Amino acid sequence: MHLGFIGLGHLGKAIAERLLDCGHSLTVWNRTSSKAEGMKVEAVFSPRAVTEKAEIIFICMSDSAAVHSIFSQEDGLLSCDISGKIIVDLSTNHFKDAPLFHALCKDVGAIYLEAPVLGSIVPAAQGALTILISGDETGYDKVRLVLENIGKHIFYLKEPGLATKMKLINNLALGSFMATIAEALSLGETVGIAKEKILDILTVGGGNSLVLNAKRNKLLQEDFSTHFSSALIYKDLHCLQDLAYSEKKTLFTGSVIKELYARTFEEGIDKEDFSAIYKLFKKG
Repeated sequence: MHLGFIGLGHLGKAIAERLLDCGHSLTVWNRTSSKAEGMKVEAVFSPRAVTEKAEIIFICMSDSAAVHSIFSQEDGLLSCDISGKIIVDLSTNHFKDAPLFHALCKDVGAIYLEAPVLGSIVPAAQGALTILISGDETGYDKVRLVLENIGKHIFYLKEPGLATKMKLINNLALGSFMATIAEALSLGETVGIAKEKILDILTVGGGNSLVLNAKRNKLLQEDFSTHFSSALIYKDLHCLQDLAYSEKKTLFTGSVIKELYARTFEEGIDKEDFSAIYKLFKKG
């Protein structure tokens, strides 16, 4: 199938390459055009050009502001006739913006599916992401087979906004696990236990988790090349605080973890992988 793809950041490029591996052809656009170099794709010069070439267009942007721009810029997605087309937005947006994006597309006869994913570069390359979907069920049925190329688990949450809210809730657990593992590792080293031994014990003890298994090598080697940055999880936890505020719910651990990730900006490691939070505890 020929698909459109907009946004070739760390995650977006991994997903796009997985789609290519599955036999799809792609027309792509990215603000920094060099991101498409070396990929067997048709690179074009605007979001509009992508929609003119494909019936299903994937978006994978850093935040709601970037998605707004893709829709509204002079040569954006809405600058041409997109009636009948399906926009699959893999971005993690602010929960208040998701219903707006649904409405913008519906007004011009297109279908918008919010489809934030759980997982980063490695599961994306393996087709093992978890995908949360909200939006028109007919549109979902039309893209499901393509989604199965990139997602091992797919959860359909029909009501607009629910997929985005669930992604933010998931990242409460993700950020909390990562911070706790990092703190436990640092404390274990302080009392004289070897790093590898600590991780071995945590893996069969209270720290056993997808997070630990995914980040074990990064912690061992202190290679914090970016799969999912501290800046992005900080953004998501900020959106989560807004969600809790809107529901008049307290957010104890989420607020503490968000402030820990705020420290990564002060330390200049916010663009590194979110497992680099270990450096905060190691520094002490």
